[in-house]
Amino acid sequence: MGQPMPRKPLEGILVVALEQAVAAPYCSSRLADAGARVIKIERPEGDFARGYDASAHGESSYFVWINRGKESIALDLKNAQSMAFLERLLGQADVFIQNLAPGATSRMGIGSETLRERYPRLITCDISGYGESGPLFKMKAYDLLVQAESGLIAVTGAPGQGVESLGRIGVSVCDINAGMNALIGIQQALLHRERTGRGSGIQVSLFDSAAELMSVPYLQTRYGGKEPQRVGLKHPTIAPYGAFTCADGRDIVISIQNEREWADFCREVLHAPDLPKDPRASSNAARVAHRSWLDGQVADVFASLTSAEVIDRLTTAQTAYGNVNGVQDLIAHPQLRTRRMPVGTKSLEVPALPWITEWDSEAYPPAPGIDQHGHALREEFGGPDMDTVFSADASPQSA
Repeated sequence: MGQPMPRKPLEGILVVALEQAVAAPYCSSRLADAGARVIKIERPEGDFARGYDASAHGESSYFVWINRGKESIALDLKNAQSMAFLERLLGQADVFIQNLAPGATSRMGIGSETLRERYPRLITCDISGYGESGPLFKMKAYDLLVQAESGLIAVTGAPGQGVESLGRIGVSVCDINAGMNALIGIQQALLHRERTGRGSGIQVSLFDSAAELMSVPYLQTRYGGKEPQRVGLKHPTIAPYGAFTCADGRDIVISIQNEREWADFCREVLHAPDLPKDPRASSNAARVAHRSWLDGQVADVFASLTSAEVIDRLTTAQTAYGNVNGVQDLIAHPQLRTRRMPVGTKSLEVPALPWITEWDSEAYPPAPGIDQHGHALREEFGGPDMDTVFSADASPQSA
């Protein structure tokens, strides 16, 4: 018989998540993956991320990805009985996560400071677009808007002038990064509580998370006096570093990090061992200054060889490279790890967590339906009957 599965590190931790969209659900889903019990509070019509698409066997790809393993209960938080029920949940919770509009929970009487006064061991995490204060804290914050506001798209895309040269990062990087930062903060707060017995308040914003990602361009511009330029698949300060097309049409990205790698690349890939002696190629600074000429030297060689021949030479030279793959290439990638996850009567394969642990499982649990666990949770925590949960004239709390 095999060894029993080790206990997950967050088993016994109760998380109440008043959440929607991506950032907060990403955070709480990773807590659920680590064994926490996550109770997701949804508006009566459900988290609006359920309607983003229907690609995952009829369900939203966003929703199934970051809501697996949670329990769902739908509450109208303008209803006094629903609020009383939420209070009972919070009285037993270890962690409370929310990403409603700034000030919304305070107006409802469940602001983070108030909750920690009532429940000193509670860890609260408020996720917002621009923080809880400042001149722009009320601005709506969706991922692309924050990419634009933080300057991320200013350093992403092709050379040129005007918005047509700018590039949106093709995944919800601001949402995901904010959710990951919230996860880090909550985990640190759990460790802090073990030592002190006290809960903590954590605030995470999409803008702060994006701005921190921009640290290198920020420092280069503020203290180096030069704003980095968009260079597409090239690198603004390293050469050669970028994509080159092979004779069979495949594009391969290469990266040269030091002079030893450059010499090996010239000898084994370009078959031009004397090229590093050329003043235009003798240092990284010289190569960047003469990038057009240098890239032409590399492009001519790649264009004369198939991608297989190029990869053989790159492997011999131990040059770092990567294929410019599409999503279909990722699906077929030999290094891709996936896990099965049920969706209704079917199942799908999703990319596995990027960290491998001894408590990793072979399959992920499903994402919940709207209010799927509502009856059981109301029985467990003494909540109102469904007939009294939703007031007839109330709309759900806006985010």
